[in-house]
Amino acid sequence: MKKLRNWPVVGLIFHWFESANAATEGILEAARNHRHVKFHLMVAFIVLFGCFLIGVEKFEFIAIALITLLVIVAEMFNSALEVVVDLKSPEKNEKARIAKDIAAGAVLITAVGAVIIGYLILWPYFIRIIHDGFWIAKHYPENIAVLAVIIIMLLVIMLKAYLGKGHPLKGGCPSGHAAVVFSIWISITYISTDLRVWIISLIIALIIASSRLMKRIHSVLDIVLGTAIGILTTMALFWMFY
Repeated sequence: MKKLRNWPVVGLIFHWFESANAATEGILEAARNHRHVKFHLMVAFIVLFGCFLIGVEKFEFIAIALITLLVIVAEMFNSALEVVVDLKSPEKNEKARIAKDIAAGAVLITAVGAVIIGYLILWPYFIRIIHDGFWIAKHYPENIAVLAVIIIMLLVIMLKAYLGKGHPLKGGCPSGHAAVVFSIWISITYISTDLRVWIISLIIALIIASSRLMKRIHSVLDIVLGTAIGILTTMALFWMFY
C-alpha cells in the first residue's frame, strides 16, 4: 500500500481521500457542537427535498441550492472564527466581540438574501398548490438515482457520527460502500431492462461489499446495515418520485 502511494496519480487520490475525510469530520464537528450550523443543515435538507418534491424547475433549483450552500458556508466560517477568537482571547475582549458580531452579521445578510431569493422563486409554486392542490412531482430515474446516493451518504455519515465508530469515509457502522453500491444496483433495476446489466451490477455490489468484510474494514453487521440502508432508501425514493 505504501509503494502504491508513491505513484503520482495514486498518491494524489490517497491525498484527496484523506483531505476529504478530514473535511467531512469538520462538517460533523460543526453540526454536533454548533447549533446554528445544525439548524442551517436541517433547513437546507428540508428546502432542497421540498423543491424536489414539488418539482421546481432545473435552473430555479440550482439557484436555491447555491444560495442554501452559501448560507451554510457562511455559518461554518462564522463558527470557525468563533473558535479561533475564543482560543486567542479566552477572556472578555471588546475587539473579540466586534469580530464575532461582524461574522454573525455576514451570516445574517446571507440568510436574508437567501430568504428573499427563495421567496421570489417558490411563491408561484405555492400559489399553484393553493389553486390546483398538492401532488408529488415525478422525476427522471437518473435524477432519483443521484438524489438517493446523496441522501444515503448523508445518512451514513450522520450514523457514524452518532455511533462514534470509524471515520466518515472509512470503517465504522454502517458500511458506506455497501450502502452506495446497493443503492446503485436498485437504481439500475429501475433504469435498465437488460437482465445482464442487472446481474453484473448485482455481482459487482456483492464483490465490493464482501471485500470490505474480507479486509476486516467492516463487520457482518456493518455490511448488512449498510446494504439495508442503500436498498430501502433507494426503493422509497423511486416509489415516491418515479
